[in-house]
Amino acid sequence: MKPGLRQTYNIPVEATLDVIGGKWKTLSLCHLTYGSKRTNELKKNIPEITQKMLTQQLRELEEDGVITRTIYNQVPPKVVYELSELGESLKPIVDLMCDIRLTWESASLPAKRSLTDSNRQSPLDKRYNSIGSRYRPSFLESLG
Repeated sequence: MKPGLRQTYNIPVEATLDVIGGKWKTLSLCHLTYGSKRTNELKKNIPEITQKMLTQQLRELEEDGVITRTIYNQVPPKVVYELSELGESLKPIVDLMCDIRLTWESASLPAKRSLTDSNRQSPLDKRYNSIGSRYRPSFLESLG
């Protein structure tokens, strides 16, 4: 969401997308659902993002109350990001977004690139594959 702007929304999903919309915010939230992370951990998990963009996106998520930032008074400074209570309430949405690729694969829908190419798996994909299907949303179970 743009700081300082008030906006009227026609439907609730517009407000949600205003807060968590965009490639980088969604990826950051996906990684934070697995626990708190330092800035450099998020940067390693999302190598395509620039440091400036990561910092900007994390600040916006913090301003919107989706994540919290904890600064530890030590040398060098340690900053940790984690989901706030509001951010925790977004976990089901983020889980569904992360798992929709399973539906696309089972439906043989065309994709821009292969989602099963193990050489292009993100750390989040590797973690998901290692923890198995216990976090798989129930609606996906009915698809096979």
